[in-house]
Amino acid sequence: MCATCGCGDDAAAVITVPHEHRHDPDGGHGHSHDHHDSHDHVHLPVTETVTLEQKVLAKNDELAARNRRRLARLGILALNMTSSPGAGKTTLLERTILDLPGWPTAVIEGDQATLLDAERIRATGRPVVQVNTGAGCHLDAQMIAGALDALDPEPETLLFIENVGNLVCPALFDLGESGKVVVISVTEGTDKPLKYPHMFAAARLVLLNKIDLLPHVDFDPVRCAEYANSVNPGIEIIPISATRGDGLERWYDWLRAKQLSGKRRAIDDLSVQT
Repeated sequence: MCATCGCGDDAAAVITVPHEHRHDPDGGHGHSHDHHDSHDHVHLPVTETVTLEQKVLAKNDELAARNRRRLARLGILALNMTSSPGAGKTTLLERTILDLPGWPTAVIEGDQATLLDAERIRATGRPVVQVNTGAGCHLDAQMIAGALDALDPEPETLLFIENVGNLVCPALFDLGESGKVVVISVTEGTDKPLKYPHMFAAARLVLLNKIDLLPHVDFDPVRCAEYANSVNPGIEIIPISATRGDGLERWYDWLRAKQLSGKRRAIDDLSVQT
């Protein structure tokens, strides 16, 4: 069992390309966690547990660095979309894709089971790959590497990686993305940033979704923003409604700005190399 998040030995990823896409997957990709060969001893010394966790994360970080270099060569803005289950990530991605028709977009969908979200994205006409993690509670860099092989995204694609609904483990696992975006909804608790500080500290942006429901729920956006800033000072928070459209232009402006800054960095890096 993984010391980092408790994923079991049977947490294996299955990468699936919906049938209308032109690429064929190369089969399942194993979970990147390292596991003990023997489970005879239930109580492990703390030093051994820490060593295992460091080994798991170090291996993942090495693979993530490869993914990041691969994406950078293609000029791809890759965003790791994280949230609790039901916050509205897939609905947001559907709306974003349809509202930005001139921007090449692709999606890697992460769920423990089913192809339901991938089919929703496929209906928009954009390339998508589904990664089913089985017992795993998050995506990791090895899964993303396999998904990129199957997806084969075009240069300068806007790539969304929709992580498994979980605000704990995705904060720890670098996928090689350009940044993490946390989606929370007003149907969740105001104190979410305090309960899951590692995720909010790692994020580059918070999207507060379902604000059309504010009159019907007990949620304080001002206090939530204060809590988010207490763990990540200065983090940008954009209130949105993925269904009604509130705030989405600010979200799209943020995406355009990040894509432009990424291009500038690539040009600067090329100038240094030459």
